[in-house]
Amino acid sequence: MEPVSATYTKIGSYAEEDVKFLLKDLSALSLEGETESREKRIQSGEHYSESLPVEYYPPQEYLELFHRALDDYKTKVALHVVVVAEQIFKDKGETTILVSLARAGTPIGILIKNYLKLKYGITLPHYSISIIRGIGLDTNAVQYILRSHPNGRIQFVDGWTGKGAISLTLSESCEQLKNMHGIELDDRLAVVADPGHCTTLFGTRDDFLIPSACLNSTVSGLVSRTVLNQAYIGPNDFHGAKYYKELEEVDLSHHYIEVITNEFSKIEDKVSEQLQKKSTEDVHVSFSGYQTVKRIMEEFHLSDVNLVKPGVGETTRVLLRRVPWKILVKDMESPYVQHILMLCRERNVEIELYPHMDYSCCGLIKNVR
Repeated sequence: MEPVSATYTKIGSYAEEDVKFLLKDLSALSLEGETESREKRIQSGEHYSESLPVEYYPPQEYLELFHRALDDYKTKVALHVVVVAEQIFKDKGETTILVSLARAGTPIGILIKNYLKLKYGITLPHYSISIIRGIGLDTNAVQYILRSHPNGRIQFVDGWTGKGAISLTLSESCEQLKNMHGIELDDRLAVVADPGHCTTLFGTRDDFLIPSACLNSTVSGLVSRTVLNQAYIGPNDFHGAKYYKELEEVDLSHHYIEVITNEFSKIEDKVSEQLQKKSTEDVHVSFSGYQTVKRIMEEFHLSDVNLVKPGVGETTRVLLRRVPWKILVKDMESPYVQHILMLCRERNVEIELYPHMDYSCCGLIKNVR
């Protein structure tokens, strides 16, 4: 293992005992671009990780959507967090190092850590690091973790799967670390929901709304998406991010964790039932969701796979922070898509019934080139 000179400095609004972000603080820089102009640059070849979307003060309707989703799905999220946490603990036990993928994985990692502490009385180390589609893991962060915990076993954590791009990027990064540094890692991604059939380590394959998808930094420790721009990130740095301290008064990060953690004590019977059911299932990785994406690309004449964002979480994000073209919905009556229909009406985005897919819905981004 090569020496790593990157150093840890606290960033974000979570307590260090909840998570340590291994990210370079870029808060002083102006990296944001307006949605339309940023979309044009990305579609013209700029990598999405070189800049950031603008983090707006959350509009009231989005806050209401978040609170409604949290109330509706807090028990379901808690149940499937616990199901995946039990699988992790059974596999790696007290040697586990939770490494969530910033930023959607971060609250899930904290929830897994909280549950295992409540249930088994253990306090696992938890870090959040950057992974960038098409580039890979922050290998400086991985090496920092392994130096800090030489006998630990890393478990990567995220919120959900879409078409599987991050799962594939993770596997490629782990293979490179093995070939270049002799580091062998478990490349399975632990997620709450796996509608894309991208991993064997999941809580459910239902495509439902994980409430944190409704908001950005204000439910993820006030940390931005991660940045890899060579103008600011050197070869010995961690990938970067910004800390939006100016949004502290609307930070719901701790509230989100508290509400779902409070559900853990209410679902013990359901957990046993779910684990028993899962132990008898033929669970395998097929990336069937990606086959759906390829079919959608053909039917809608899309040449760029990054314009297709499958799943409730990704579709919600398309409507909140991208330039949507149209939204495909499997079942208009499904409770999982009612907020999607509301957002489409508000933004005047076309909705099309598309029943033959693994996902509850799929967002198609407008080609603005």
